[in-house]
Amino acid sequence: MTRTAWVALILWVGAYWHLRPRDQWVGWDAVTRSERLQLIVHQARFLVLQETRDSVWSSAVLSASLRDLPKQWEEVFDYRPLLVETFTDPETHEGTCYKAAGWEAVGMSLSDGKHYADVFSGVARPKKLWLKALEPRAREKLCATEVPAAQQKGLAAHAGVRCALKAPQLFSLYDVMRQVPDPRRRNARRYPIGAVLTLVALGLLRGAVHLATIVRTAQKLTQGQRKQLRLPFKKGTRFHSVPCYDVFRDVLRGIDLQGLAESLTRWLQSQAGELPRTLAVDGKTIRDHLGLIVALVDTEEGTPVALAANVKGKGHELKTTQELLSSPGVNLLNATVTADSLHCQDQTAHIITREKGGDYLLQVRDNQPTLRALAEKQLERESPLFLPPTGTTDEMSCAN
Repeated sequence: MTRTAWVALILWVGAYWHLRPRDQWVGWDAVTRSERLQLIVHQARFLVLQETRDSVWSSAVLSASLRDLPKQWEEVFDYRPLLVETFTDPETHEGTCYKAAGWEAVGMSLSDGKHYADVFSGVARPKKLWLKALEPRAREKLCATEVPAAQQKGLAAHAGVRCALKAPQLFSLYDVMRQVPDPRRRNARRYPIGAVLTLVALGLLRGAVHLATIVRTAQKLTQGQRKQLRLPFKKGTRFHSVPCYDVFRDVLRGIDLQGLAESLTRWLQSQAGELPRTLAVDGKTIRDHLGLIVALVDTEEGTPVALAANVKGKGHELKTTQELLSSPGVNLLNATVTADSLHCQDQTAHIITREKGGDYLLQVRDNQPTLRALAEKQLERESPLFLPPTGTTDEMSCAN
């Protein structure tokens, strides 16, 4: 008969908000960290009973715990973490068991703040920080443009297109947005139109496709940022409040959507100067309230650089995109525009190349047999580097 007994206890919790050695090791900036911090798990406690306390047994317990952690975490939170972290006190523990279990010491803690589990520890001296990857290439996955499917549900609610605005940029965006005509009655304007539309713009620049996501993005602003947007104080307090869902809904139902898109595009152009060399067409719907928004997106940063609104209803993305590309405010000189097969049309290609002096990379599918055959014939004369891969495929790319 097998006898079981307690030998150790390990407590896993959410990661520290900011640890400089860890963030440098991963290669994160502040925005990426805020979006993906939940993919890291912190070991807040590791207690081994006195009678089993030795480095060999402790390392075995650590290794067994790490083998089960991703699966158990997924069962509870519906995603698999990529990295674990913990601290040791170098004055009392060498961390031998962590080193033997494959953990890596990456630096010492600074005055970055304490985890809630350590608030009452009373120990102020620096601790040694240890990290351990739970999957191969974990560091690469934490910094990738798109995280794997197993980690998607671990992203923060505001995760999406990056838009970390500095104070002067936030003020200049507010200054542009406050000039958009306010569709509300005068007695319903507690929140300035410039503030409401700036918050909408911040959501759009983060890739929001739900009005609720825009609201959550607004709620994450600091008090200093809220003050900069002229948001009013919450009644009876000295804290600046943000609009609720209904305020955003009412504004967006009455706003001139095309005027909003044009204003935001002018601001983006003033900030970007010359457009990036590689742009992608991205059409998305802000469900129920904004309709279709077509954006030109910087493929390296993921940030929109120009937007257009489709006020004609569903099925007009192609026309709206062509109007955006031909707009006088959009400079495509020396830019390469990529888009899916919906936009593989003569008029789109002519706007990009003949009218704007750019290049394109457009997808061609099997439902465009004549164009596909022409593209394949053209590619036969090119270097093998540009030939499509061998074997069957239902799409290829046509480049100018």
